[in-house]
Amino acid sequence: MAKDDRFITRYEQGGILNDTMQVIVDRKTGVNYLFIRSGYAGGLTPLLDREGKPVITPIPTED
Repeated sequence: MAKDDRFITRYEQGGILNDTMQVIVDRKTGVNYLFIRSGYAGGLTPLLDREGKPVITPIPTED
């Protein structure tokens, strides 16, 4: 992974021939997104907590 990649995959389930689910994190904002691919279709949505707020992963500061 290159240092300037904005998005990182934190979790992945499934495979090449199966449906795939990934949790992707935006390294600039910390917002977590759920991406699901099934065949030729796919969808992306932010992950929300119980209160309906986006799940945020703390991003380490670069010194």
